[in-house]
Amino acid sequence: MRMNRVRSRRSLAVLAAVAAVVAVPSLAPDSAGAAPQSVSPPPAHAGFDYQIGGPYTPPAGVSVVSRDYTAPAAAGVYNICYVNAFQAQEGAEGQWDADLLLRDSKGAVVKDKDWNEAILDIRTADKRQRIANKVNGWVDQCAAKGFQGVEPDNFDTYDRFSGYLTKAEAESYIKLLSAHAHSKNMAIAQKNTPQLSGDRVANGLDFAVAEECATYNECGDYTSGFGNNVIVIEYTAKGLQKACSGYGTKLSVVRRDVDVVPLGTSGYVRQTC
Repeated sequence: MRMNRVRSRRSLAVLAAVAAVVAVPSLAPDSAGAAPQSVSPPPAHAGFDYQIGGPYTPPAGVSVVSRDYTAPAAAGVYNICYVNAFQAQEGAEGQWDADLLLRDSKGAVVKDKDWNEAILDIRTADKRQRIANKVNGWVDQCAAKGFQGVEPDNFDTYDRFSGYLTKAEAESYIKLLSAHAHSKNMAIAQKNTPQLSGDRVANGLDFAVAEECATYNECGDYTSGFGNNVIVIEYTAKGLQKACSGYGTKLSVVRRDVDVVPLGTSGYVRQTC
């Protein structure tokens, strides 16, 4: 199960009728780029539900859902496929080649201690391609199940582990994912990382999924790059109120519980504007 990750301020930042189709170039500097594809991002200002902690029947009014790549697509809505693209899921280190796990000077695996997740080593073109091949395999599973979009999490890993990784490496890698998503006629999101919104076109990204952008006054950073194609997820009543006040008539906004548990589970929270 994929657990939601609420980032610090330092590292932060469908339906029956889809929005207008946009043509997005597929760019992949470490390999031959695919031909441009026409993809449909999630409709703006739509009812959204974040279900990466477990799938359940979308509530009334929901027309866009994000689910883990292992889950089935929800019927009758726009489905976004969540993949942990820059880190190995907790307990899944053994599913990766040992040399694809980032290591410190003593050879120990570097981990995101908040989530006990090993960081993937994207420092060379060869490793980026091998990591992308695995992640893109998950995307293929989503495409086969009818998902229309992709949400690759932890784009901001380079910022949180700047002693090892660089912005250029992260962007080179994300382009491999965006090229593949577009080859499957799937839109692809920029997850968090508001500081890179201005690179949207170069990175081949079609919409944004922004955690707590209202809480940290970053929603404008996303809309400057993505217009209204931004999904806002807040985790507090205050954050939801602020998001609704500033962007409730333009963007898709939802409040979920931090663990994004399924409906019917203790602790479940879902509110909208």
